[in-house]
Amino acid sequence: MSDFDYVILGGGCAGLSLAYEFDVRGVLDRKTMLVVEPREQYLRDKTWSFWRTGPHRFDDCVVKRWSTFNVCGPTGLQQVDCADTPYETIDSGLFYERVLARLSRNPNVHFTNHYENGDDNETVIFNSVPNMPDDQNLWQHFKGIAVSAPAGTFDPSTVTLMDFDCEQRGQVHFFYVLPFTDRKALDETTWVGPLGSGTDDYDRQITEYINAAFGNLSYEVEYEEQGAIPLFLSKPSNRRNTIDIGGAGGMIRQSTGYAFLNIQAHSRYLCDHIEQLPSLAQYRIKGRYRMLDRIFLRVLQRSPELMPEVFQRFFQTEPTQVIPFLSNCGTFRGDLRAIMAMPKLPFLRAAMGF
Repeated sequence: MSDFDYVILGGGCAGLSLAYEFDVRGVLDRKTMLVVEPREQYLRDKTWSFWRTGPHRFDDCVVKRWSTFNVCGPTGLQQVDCADTPYETIDSGLFYERVLARLSRNPNVHFTNHYENGDDNETVIFNSVPNMPDDQNLWQHFKGIAVSAPAGTFDPSTVTLMDFDCEQRGQVHFFYVLPFTDRKALDETTWVGPLGSGTDDYDRQITEYINAAFGNLSYEVEYEEQGAIPLFLSKPSNRRNTIDIGGAGGMIRQSTGYAFLNIQAHSRYLCDHIEQLPSLAQYRIKGRYRMLDRIFLRVLQRSPELMPEVFQRFFQTEPTQVIPFLSNCGTFRGDLRAIMAMPKLPFLRAAMGF
């Protein structure tokens, strides 16, 4: 199995996005690729959402776009206009179906559930399997259910991005609602903290939230998803001829957990510089965002009770500045204005290391 030009370890979002980009751009017309993925069958298992601040190739996998979102915090409900950068949701099942259908037509692409790295010095390995052994770091962990309810239950025009009107348990906890129609929505309980807190009763949390927010209604659960996003960097693989991608390559924005557009940008970067692999300079999220994320996470760890106010104040900033900031594509001036919306003392202390 060492006789491939490219090997991708992990056939999830990052691995399949890279394989798809290589195929679309014609790289795999003359090169061979092996995708190593343990799962036997691809089923819908995730929902990827983000503000559309950059390009991607998967418009036909977008199940909904919204031009407004809500944040509910200490000062009440705040609605934010994001028409210039709509919030989008991609169904992972549609994504898998589309990518795998295309790759299956290319005789140079192969799949396996096991790989042993041989001695072939010519094979370039793309690793999307992160090395994250410490579960005491910060994680964004969640469970969501897609429900079908009576007509008129949900407002399909507006996402509830963060609703902090819920128990916190000394961590950061909010609810997230993606309303696809007036009858169907994804309702999710989300925690930020070490793994463990809040995980033992996800179902109770969701049931109580739905009943409180939408009335004691009857609904059917159509789909469930559960996961944990690391808000810290994976240890680099440091293997010969290996390039880390996805979460392993630092493509998760540490303060938000967003990764989809970063993964697409990284895939384009690798394809643009295909002749320079594997010695190509590492692709990174801009340094100022990585630094600001570290400061933000210090504040979150020390003072989680501040986070509802922090996020609400943050989203009171001009959307054309705050959304690019969260998507690591803002201007320096716009980023500065977004930063200035934060409570000054705790962030200054965190920045100075106090």
